[in-house]
Amino acid sequence: MARLRTIHPDNADGKTKRLFNTVQHKLGKVPNMLRIMGNSPAVLEGYLSFSAALNENSIGAELNELIALTVANENGSNYCHVAHFYQGEKIICLDIVTLEHAIHGESHDPKINTALKFALEVIASKGKVSDKMINEIKSAGYDDTQISEIVGTVALNIFTDYFNNVAQTDIDGPVLPIY
Repeated sequence: MARLRTIHPDNADGKTKRLFNTVQHKLGKVPNMLRIMGNSPAVLEGYLSFSAALNENSIGAELNELIALTVANENGSNYCHVAHFYQGEKIICLDIVTLEHAIHGESHDPKINTALKFALEVIASKGKVSDKMINEIKSAGYDDTQISEIVGTVALNIFTDYFNNVAQTDIDGPVLPIY
């Protein structure tokens, strides 16, 4: 059971209600994470805005989801693990093997593998990645824009992981084990 209040969309008011209506229109439902974020319209709006901006990035939806899975596993976020595994499989149409590798920060694709390794170093070093890692990710073919977007994706997912870990958000779908 969640440790923070989960607001039902019918009981929301003001800015939270407007934001919930937008989410409901786009997704067909308001996921539990957003229902809890709705306790603070500022948090909910900030998350939705940052997420929408990163959805328009140049690294693409596939790498976004793979990074999200890597970060969720690293942070022990059951909620985000389930959400991103589902999105990766059902929405982005990634195969199970690719998703399972990403959970561990790995990929058979050398370029993606480097991005996931970079994401893990961002977390482990609290952003103080080595020059060697910067050279490695640039050598893999990522430019400064894409590196910035990877860092943004890591940061957004750290936020949602920590938020859901604190809230103990009830999972919207079937529970999957953290590896």
